[in-house]
Amino acid sequence: MTLKQQILLRYKEMLQDRIDVFQDMISGLTEDAQNDAKGSAGDKHETALSMMHLEQEKLNHKLREILEQKNILDKIDASQIHKKVALGSMVQANGMLLFISAALPKLTIDGKNIFALSPQSPLGSKLMGNETGFLFDMNGKPYSIESVS
Repeated sequence: MTLKQQILLRYKEMLQDRIDVFQDMISGLTEDAQNDAKGSAGDKHETALSMMHLEQEKLNHKLREILEQKNILDKIDASQIHKKVALGSMVQANGMLLFISAALPKLTIDGKNIFALSPQSPLGSKLMGNETGFLFDMNGKPYSIESVS
């Protein structure tokens, strides 16, 4: 399995774990709200239900964000080798390994740090469509694309 395939698999697993956690939390809140509705009445009860509903909305929003990230990862073919930076590219620039996908936490695989960037991020948008040898400045710092795969 290539490094790019390992990275994609790890990010998919990470997102699936988050999806499972959020779905469990949402169903737990739904269950709590249904149980509370059966036995209580009054202002305190209404406030508690309202707070649970707000929390459920927040969790649903976060879940939608994670599902969008997962959809982006599902579009990537990690076996594809790119000459120009595109969605799914592994880019080495200034000694950093960058995976063009979605904005996700840093991963470490085989002692290598990998940073996942969205193509819409400032650095991601500078990289998109360019190839090995491309030079550019970002916030006054020079960057060089050392490799694209």
